[in-house]
Amino acid sequence: MISLNIIDSVNNADDPPVTVDVLQRVKPGCEMTFEQVLTDLIAAARSFKGHLGVNVFRSGSTSPEYRIVFKFDRVSHLKQWEASPLRQKLLKRASQLTVDTGQISVLTGLETWFTLPTQPGLSPPPRYKMVILSGIAIFILLNLATTFIVPLLLPLPPLLRTLVVVLLIVSIMTYVVMPRLTRLFAGWLYPKLHP
Repeated sequence: MISLNIIDSVNNADDPPVTVDVLQRVKPGCEMTFEQVLTDLIAAARSFKGHLGVNVFRSGSTSPEYRIVFKFDRVSHLKQWEASPLRQKLLKRASQLTVDTGQISVLTGLETWFTLPTQPGLSPPPRYKMVILSGIAIFILLNLATTFIVPLLLPLPPLLRTLVVVLLIVSIMTYVVMPRLTRLFAGWLYPKLHP
């Protein structure tokens, strides 16, 4: 695994949510030990402020490959995690079990919605495609929320009602809709992968 150098953040506009995508090949025979180090690494990351979750994808090939996706609510919180002595210690243990330094991608903003689990390190699609697809999804979700959710929230003050709807839509977009839409429209988003 390799360390990241991310530009320092000055304010919230420059401190967006971030996804770190690590592709790591493990030395044959070291899988069980690597799994333990990975478990410790995930547990340690969870204890850091701003940590949103980790996904691990394992290949069943003869040269075991792991794709590890960390999510943080802000780049500044990711930097705190990266600089921690605990992370450095765990990465040192992991490096003894891996074939090379691995591949890493850092995604912020809309790009995090457009990742394909089977294609680590893939450059994001053109921005206009991201805007079109996410705009259509938000339009549909907003209309559904206005029709079915907002009437249930009428007793709440308008600002709180708006906050609930926004948080609901962003959560559904991030965890449900966009992963599925990205796979469904992969041929359009990434035409080089689907000639």
